[in-house]
Amino acid sequence: MPVIGIAGSRIRERRIDKGMRQADLAQTVGISPSYLNLIEHNRRRIAGKLLSEIGRALEIAPDQLTRGADTAILDGLRGAAAEMSLPVEIARTEEFAGRYPGWGNLIVAQAKRLASLEQQVQVFSDRMTYDPELAGSLHEVISAVTSIRSSASILVGGENLDADWEARFHRNIYDDSIRLAESSEALINYLDSSKADGTPHLAPLEEVEATLAKAGYHFPAIEEKGQAAIGAVMQDAGLRGAAAKTVLEAHLKTYAADAKEMPFNTFSSAAATTGYDPVQLATQFGVETAAVLRRMSCLPAGGEHPPMGLAVADSSGALLLVKHVAGFAMPRSGAGCPLWPVFTAFSRPNQPIRAEVTLPGANAQRLLCYAVAHPIGTIGFDVPQLLRSTMLVIFDQPQGVAPAISVGVSCRICPRDSCAARREPSVL
Repeated sequence: MPVIGIAGSRIRERRIDKGMRQADLAQTVGISPSYLNLIEHNRRRIAGKLLSEIGRALEIAPDQLTRGADTAILDGLRGAAAEMSLPVEIARTEEFAGRYPGWGNLIVAQAKRLASLEQQVQVFSDRMTYDPELAGSLHEVISAVTSIRSSASILVGGENLDADWEARFHRNIYDDSIRLAESSEALINYLDSSKADGTPHLAPLEEVEATLAKAGYHFPAIEEKGQAAIGAVMQDAGLRGAAAKTVLEAHLKTYAADAKEMPFNTFSSAAATTGYDPVQLATQFGVETAAVLRRMSCLPAGGEHPPMGLAVADSSGALLLVKHVAGFAMPRSGAGCPLWPVFTAFSRPNQPIRAEVTLPGANAQRLLCYAVAHPIGTIGFDVPQLLRSTMLVIFDQPQGVAPAISVGVSCRICPRDSCAARREPSVL
């Protein structure tokens, strides 16, 4: 298949690195220098025999000249651009990542580090403002300091005190100093959320997602023992915050319930047999469609099953869980694209949605999405209906007949000016 884009630039860079003149390379492969010049400036297509001969002359595998940038790097670069208000050449993202993958990885890593630090600052800010435990600790410190100051002011006030009263004040100062030291130590321990290994603090949802990602979203112990294995999994996770532990425990209980209704081996075989059709699977196992979407996202990728991502949101549009895979990313902070099926499903509760979507970019892959919104909590008169939407994203599925929906990551870096859902101008 002909390749356009960065192949010519890579040929030129490789030739220069080897100290070879353009005329010499052209003569070696049997083309004119002017034609090679057009190839190196990405103005002519190159493929097949000519690509192989150039690779042989430059002592490099042909696929290394034509291989595109890693999708994960592209997602990270676009996400980093979305967080900044500076103008960037978003249309040349793939060219940049393809030519300089090392720099691309560095930018992505720095963007993740910056987001982590900003999240840590926000967590501390929320603690300072709203946390009753912190307010109580500060009150204890201030109370101890005030008591010490009061007792000390009496001792240095010049009044004649008998020995018993003077000893009592000294004792009060000593007791209050002990209380101050203990309360100060407790306050410092509470605020110091970093581990000895330098791991940055994460919000509870992010901490849970990191734990799930480390496990590959699959827990063999729970598959085998069900609810009885949750305690051991929680202990192995080693979460720091009580909130993260609560969120993870709720997720694992749901996971165990899904595993009980849909045993792994049976479900894995049925999913492949039905072509990953969640409605058929829901009917076959007698469960809700949302449960099937969650269960499908836990199937190990590679081999039999294609990569699958997952997003769960509430009615406010807040993302409660995101399973990122290469080629699929949604912003954890800030407003994402409202055209994703996970959000449009709220307009049709209990109605499964099937849609194909495409992200911006010349080489954007079509993604198959299944989504459904279902009520949660109490249902009754004069009670607000609460909905939760679940979306599964599947790669490498046959293309359907319906036109794909053009979605984006964020309006800030989306090049589609005519989109009706646009909320703000693009930095592009």
